[in-house]
Amino acid sequence: MKFILAPLLAVIPALVLAADRPNIVVILADDIGYGDLGCYGATKVKTPNLDRLAKQGLRFTDAHSPAAVCTPTRYAMMTGQYAWRHAPGSRILSGVAPLSIPPGTVTVPSLLKDAGYATGVVGKWHLGLGEKEADYNGEIKPGPREVGFGESFIIPATGDRVPCVYVENGKVVGYDPKDPIRVSYGTPIGDEPTGLKNPELLKMKHSAGHNNTIINGIGRIGFMTGGKAARWKDEDMADTITAKALSFIEKNKAQPFFLYFATHDVHVPRVPHPRFVGTSGHGTRGDVIQELDWSVGEVLKTLDKLKLSDNTLVIFTSDNGGVMDDGYQDGSGNDTSGHKCNGKLRGFKGGLYEGGHRVPFIARWPGKVPADQVSSELICHVDLLATVGAIVGKELPEKAGPDSFNVLSALLAEKPAKASRESLVHQSGGGALAIRKGPWKLLPPTAKKKDPAGPQLFNVHDDLTEAKNLAAEKPEVVKELAELLKSVQEMPRSRP
Repeated sequence: MKFILAPLLAVIPALVLAADRPNIVVILADDIGYGDLGCYGATKVKTPNLDRLAKQGLRFTDAHSPAAVCTPTRYAMMTGQYAWRHAPGSRILSGVAPLSIPPGTVTVPSLLKDAGYATGVVGKWHLGLGEKEADYNGEIKPGPREVGFGESFIIPATGDRVPCVYVENGKVVGYDPKDPIRVSYGTPIGDEPTGLKNPELLKMKHSAGHNNTIINGIGRIGFMTGGKAARWKDEDMADTITAKALSFIEKNKAQPFFLYFATHDVHVPRVPHPRFVGTSGHGTRGDVIQELDWSVGEVLKTLDKLKLSDNTLVIFTSDNGGVMDDGYQDGSGNDTSGHKCNGKLRGFKGGLYEGGHRVPFIARWPGKVPADQVSSELICHVDLLATVGAIVGKELPEKAGPDSFNVLSALLAEKPAKASRESLVHQSGGGALAIRKGPWKLLPPTAKKKDPAGPQLFNVHDDLTEAKNLAAEKPEVVKELAELLKSVQEMPRSRP
């Protein structure tokens, strides 16, 4: 009998640990600004589900995306490495760019998969696909599955970039081999109409770029021909990817799971489902914010229905700050509602001012994360890897997540918080860097003629709007931060 009991007793601690491990759902919205949600002060749009999430959890006021644009933020969040350290992940990628995360890299999903989690990604990917230029006519690999995701249903790049098809587990959904897909970001291909030459066919005019192949009445970035049966309908996108996210939760309800749900809302083209059109006080952009809130609500409702809410850590945040006109004439550029997507912050998506990278961040984990509280701790999406590692008891290998800090104590609102960040590097859409330490933020001078002649130094605790440049008054702080930034750039890692 003792020989039978011994292996059973050895398994019991692991089973107990598995029972205690939370499900983890990370909802990464697109282009949602610091002032876009009711719980962050918005009054022109209604976000009851996100407001409820904040009421039931912890709302951060000093959370930042690693970059002010999409691909670098997503790369850093998945790998725990600042994207500017790795050129393929440091810029906005096209729809034919190769995978920017080298297979074998320790990532959030690979770490959790090794810990026994089911892992899935649904929604916007924008991290590249394939070894070279992606070919959408067969199995597309490497991709999400090669960096740790067991299941994937993705938008390959962005809604405004071709190819306008979904890819599920490496294959185009609805692919017809008789209608092969060709994609180009250089020379035009095929004979399909473009926004540049056939503006009369557009249901949404472009304001900048977005004038290549017309798909679903909308001009895109890049040229595409073929794959007509597989092309998405923008109005249905939120419904489609939300349904896939719910399906993943249902399928994996009996085991620990990690869901990375990367919404398309509120990225351009902003094309809400008809049931959301005209429902907000902030035009089309407000309507898609409310569509986003609905998607979040469906996830929360499903967790409740399956009695998973109490053992699920839900994180909601955005890949960068908000922007109004982002290339299409959808009314956002001349909106008169008074809504400010980034609240009182200076700047927008793409820039180094706070409006480019200070974002909403809400965490809910009943019984672990305190409810209805606000935290001013400095955190960043690049910290996700080390933090989930701490949650599941997986220590990072020496070379993994070089810039990822364990901020679990900040999530749990421990006082004082342990191992929280003291400094953080910000990246602009163009690749310029700034650095934050404590209350101080330094934007070094650049070679661009339109930039100020010297450095810009702000105390963001006292001057959140970054109205007063203190560089001339605090040369010693400028020097300290400039040296710190140089040190972080020169060293291979910034984490302890």
